[in-house]
Amino acid sequence: MTPPAAQRPEALDPADYESAKRMVQSQDPAIRRKVAEHPKTRPELLYFLAADAAAEVRRAIATNAGTPRQADLLLAKDREVMVRQAVAQKIARLLPELSADQAIQIERLTVECLETLARDQATEVRGILAEALKDLPNAPHGVINRLARDVELSVCGPVLQHSPILTEEDLTDIIMKGPVRGAMTAIASRQNVTASVADAIARSDDEAAVTALLGNPSAQIREETLDRILDQAPQHEPWHSPLVRRPRLPARAVARLASFVADNLLKVLQDRDDLDPAAARNLVEAVRQRVGQAGAGAAPGLPLGPVDFGEEAVGGAAAGPEKPVERPSDKAARLNKEGKLTEKLIEGSMVEGDRAFVMAALAELSQIELAVVDRIVATHAPRAVTALVWRAGLTMRFARQVQLRLAQIPPKTALNARDGTHYPMTDEEMRWQLEFFGVEAKA
Repeated sequence: MTPPAAQRPEALDPADYESAKRMVQSQDPAIRRKVAEHPKTRPELLYFLAADAAAEVRRAIATNAGTPRQADLLLAKDREVMVRQAVAQKIARLLPELSADQAIQIERLTVECLETLARDQATEVRGILAEALKDLPNAPHGVINRLARDVELSVCGPVLQHSPILTEEDLTDIIMKGPVRGAMTAIASRQNVTASVADAIARSDDEAAVTALLGNPSAQIREETLDRILDQAPQHEPWHSPLVRRPRLPARAVARLASFVADNLLKVLQDRDDLDPAAARNLVEAVRQRVGQAGAGAAPGLPLGPVDFGEEAVGGAAAGPEKPVERPSDKAARLNKEGKLTEKLIEGSMVEGDRAFVMAALAELSQIELAVVDRIVATHAPRAVTALVWRAGLTMRFARQVQLRLAQIPPKTALNARDGTHYPMTDEEMRWQLEFFGVEAKA
């Protein structure tokens, strides 16, 4: 016997519990979907429908804000990508709207769900989650950390660039482990990149990331980090433009830039009105040297007369041709040949902040390639740095200063001299430390 029209499943109201129970038993997925998407459907019915045979019904359950978290977890593992996408979108959409108490509850009930979605095999599912969570201050750290280390840039990029959840330690670890191509550029583009993170980026071989770092006005770049970048800058033309526009350029950096950037960028330096008097004088001298080298046929765009930098600028014509700016490695080699590359001289340069020359001096005296010296110092490892200074034939007292000033090793962890003057390791131990970096024993 056919039931009255009012009692047929398609005519029932899903808001009524008894009616909804009948509707979920219907053979028609369209009727079951009505229950799945209704905002007043009871949680137990939603959980029951989370295992429905029809993907369209499960997707409706995934989008329903009233679905219990246990059902969301089932749907986060669903075989259909569209269902998992719907769960990711819903969970991420709910997070910013939660009160403090609700946030605790969501943390307890949905972290497993979010972690499941963060491991999803479908890039688009992980991408949806990353885009939704990228700037939320209450997103779970574990989930954000996993997304930040994803193998797809579309997933890790938004989180690396924007997430406030990632710590300085997270970012440095990701950089050191070699992230996917483009990820380091995302990190370099973050607001307020810390000095330690900037230093890690500068030590990489990622030209695009360093370019982004230099172009980021909120990035904190220490002077020694800038020196390291300037050591390599002549071979990296994309760095030149952001370098000359970098705010608060130190005087020494201005002089070094003026020695190799193109004429149009030299003009940008000259037009800056924020250079301190020392930087202005350095720039004037660098311009004169370039003009002197060019001779009568000076390069276009370079002024032959004094450059107006205010009262502190140096005016008048140059007394005569001056020598070109000497590279730190050439200076170290020359001084060593002349017998003048002494510990006192190197220490004075370190106190003045001339990191590039100190590194070149250590490389010259130790007969270790500059790139290897840089890697040793970059480890911030007291034993390795101490072994480097020992190899250079310098004192343990100086090794202590190199640990503190050059390698930025905290005083509590830096090695102290044995009996006040002696190295605390045996020669064999120090040779062993250097072998890690491919340094062979001296003949």
